[in-house]
Amino acid sequence: METNCNKDHERFEFQQIFRKKAVKLRSFYMHALVYALGLVVFVVKEYYGVPLNFFPFLYLNHVVMIIWTSVFLFSAIDLFLSFKVFGEEWEERKLKHILEKRQKKQKWV
Repeated sequence: METNCNKDHERFEFQQIFRKKAVKLRSFYMHALVYALGLVVFVVKEYYGVPLNFFPFLYLNHVVMIIWTSVFLFSAIDLFLSFKVFGEEWEERKLKHILEKRQKKQKWV
């Protein structure tokens, strides 16, 4: 017999996991937006010759774009591969396993 308290605790655990996923996904999309803007500025500066010689754009060169692209691709692969490999089913099984382990250790006085 499962009490209402256990269901609430399980629901809270699921909410925490999904909240972390949402924050990770939102930060990736913000990074993608900033990367896209940086890429547009880089292309305009390097290939169209627009003189953007002030602070943030002054240091935007090929090396910086290669490093930034590598970091962006790595974060995309990490995020979406983890969503595929460790999907909802895996999270549910892992959460149930943790909760069962916790209930076994819990001592009732």
